Amino acid sequence: MLLGAAAIVLFSSAVAGVTTYSLMTKNETPESFNELFSPNPNVKLASMNTMAAQPVDLTQAADMSLHAVVHIKSTQNGKEQVVRTPSDIFDFFFGDGYGGRTQRVRTQPKIGIGSGVIISKDGYIVTNNHVIDKADEIDVTLNDSRKFKGRLIGTDADTDLALIKIEGDDFPTIPIGDSDALKVGEWVLAVGNPFNLTSTVTAGIVSAKARTLGVYNGGIESFIQTDAAINEGNSGGALVNARGELVGINSVLTSPTGTYTGYGFAIPTSIMVKVVSDIKQYGAVQRAVLGIGGSDVNSDPELEGKDFGTVDGVYVKQVIEGSSVAGSDIKVGDVIVALDGKAMKNMAELQEALAKHRPGDKVKITVMRDKKKHTVEVVLRNTQGNTKVVKNVGMEILGAAFQELPADLKQQLHLGYGLQVTGVTSGKMADAGIRKGFIILRANGETMRTVEDLENVMRSATQSPDQVLFLSGVFPSGKRGNFAVDLSQE
Repeated sequence: MLLGAAAIVLFSSAVAGVTTYSLMTKNETPESFNELFSPNPNVKLASMNTMAAQPVDLTQAADMSLHAVVHIKSTQNGKEQVVRTPSDIFDFFFGDGYGGRTQRVRTQPKIGIGSGVIISKDGYIVTNNHVIDKADEIDVTLNDSRKFKGRLIGTDADTDLALIKIEGDDFPTIPIGDSDALKVGEWVLAVGNPFNLTSTVTAGIVSAKARTLGVYNGGIESFIQTDAAINEGNSGGALVNARGELVGINSVLTSPTGTYTGYGFAIPTSIMVKVVSDIKQYGAVQRAVLGIGGSDVNSDPELEGKDFGTVDGVYVKQVIEGSSVAGSDIKVGDVIVALDGKAMKNMAELQEALAKHRPGDKVKITVMRDKKKHTVEVVLRNTQGNTKVVKNVGMEILGAAFQELPADLKQQLHLGYGLQVTGVTSGKMADAGIRKGFIILRANGETMRTVEDLENVMRSATQSPDQVLFLSGVFPSGKRGNFAVDLSQE
């Protein structure tokens, strides 16, 4: 929940996820969405005559959509934790000198609810990452009350999308529509399970496109804004046009109260199709980045009063070394106004356009320089600065097991935190010379308190050009150690 000056920005179920990556030397031919996912052939589009439809009849689109939208319950099991109780006067005289006593407690299970959309008749479901993040169990209920256990296929925190699967065949699906073709003012339906009320449909119009809210912490945002009611539990549900086509995945609401007050936001299918296709084929999103730092010409106060020959576009403030545009004719001070001939009004539109591409793709970028247009061809690269395929891997490549530092070792070594290596087999940790018992205090400059801390740092490291994990810590003997763990994969 983010609190702004006048509104609360909410996800309709809690949390965000982690994915780690490794480079693969062998390139794989990307498959299309329709090759990867099989829509149910019995699905038909709603008939629509925009001239005669007064008022618009949305009943057929609603009926078709309800059967392909599911209820998702995610459960994070309770876990044992060591906590320190507040100190008192007796601890001062008779305690261990560390401010209170430690005790083991078991946390209560955390349950979240949300929605999902069946996109393939063999049971693939797209939802929001924050709906299922950290879940130990995923329960899926269909509109006809059938229940299934969901299996996580993959996630992408940068777009807040996730792909899960239920076992079976001939499930109902929603046809995939073209979110680029949506027009402001067009009728849409939000289908989901708000407040645990299953199979709920609300109607509204497209209020705006390419909205950014700053809720994904530097991730990709180009939302469809709608006034169709979206509430807690709608996350991961369908935004459907009057033809019954899926045009967005409902994700965020803004409200001063935490419930619907007129603004809801959905991830467009133009982004969703590429993300879930990559997750299914590669296990990780093949994300192309330009490698610039920039801002919107029409909203950056620093650019007010300057005449670029355009009132729209993305002003280039920085060109990152080793990136897609490094070495090209794009320079600081240029204004990006088009990509492959399509006008780019702001950063959100540019991010959405790039999200359709993979590293290795060639694009033509039009910039405004000295009030004249120049077109530059750029070969897109990933965040590592190359065009190789990126595969999803887990912590298993480290070949080690970890635990939070026990209370007795904290006292013995006078440490307040740490992550201990409890076992080492063959893997990256062994290759770096790390032995069982080593206590990791910092990884790439970040304090290590939990295994999740290490996962987060590893995720960032595997997406960096260096692909290295720098660990500093201490052995139980008191001897200090520093290690460099090479995360790259040949």
